[in-house]
Amino acid sequence: MIIIPAIDLKDGKCVRLRQGVADDIKVYSDNPVEMAKHWEQEGAEYLHVVDLDGAFQGYPVHAEVVAEIVAAVSMPVEIGGGLRSDEDILRMLDNGVERAIVGTRAFRDPDSIAALVEAFENHVAVGIDARDGMVQVEGWVETTGKSAIDLAVAVDKIGVSTIIYTDTATDGMMAGTNVSAMDELCVAVKCDVVASGGITTEADVQALRDLGRDNLAGAIVGKALYENAVTLSVLKER
Repeated sequence: MIIIPAIDLKDGKCVRLRQGVADDIKVYSDNPVEMAKHWEQEGAEYLHVVDLDGAFQGYPVHAEVVAEIVAAVSMPVEIGGGLRSDEDILRMLDNGVERAIVGTRAFRDPDSIAALVEAFENHVAVGIDARDGMVQVEGWVETTGKSAIDLAVAVDKIGVSTIIYTDTATDGMMAGTNVSAMDELCVAVKCDVVASGGITTEADVQALRDLGRDNLAGAIVGKALYENAVTLSVLKER
């Protein structure tokens, strides 16, 4: 299980939100490219980038910034937020992104995901964001009536190689992650799972590792790193 730093983009800046609330924001850097280089220097093996404006508006807003980040680092970069069309996904992949993450589209138009997998294989992942086990879409502003497990099982069956699962109630709260939800998801699918939301301490990472799930491939860490609650090197050692 690798530790993956997160860069959330809003208004061209590197920020963090609490539980995805757009007006509950803290800016950590005016230069996301330099932040990406910083995480690589700290030993990051992979980088998770979210276009928050894209998630809220329904189309990529920070495509140019993402391209600059990809060009500035040697580690693979994944991007999510507002990727609703094939053209947007292709643009990101053409710009060197290793993995494009679709979220709302996987819920709204699940039949189209099979075609994406056929076209782009493991370069497309599905992001499942959930509160109390129910899928949230449109930048977490809409809670649906579909369970995260049901959606995960559906996309796993059509060949999606990776699911990024975020427990939105814990995201940005620095109060620990929903270990039981991550475990339930890993058991339900065969594909790789990347955990996200609330991972704050060495103990949180160890709790995920202790699940012993071979398909728990990574853990995304954001605010805890930016607030210096823990270091990337320490988390990598767990």
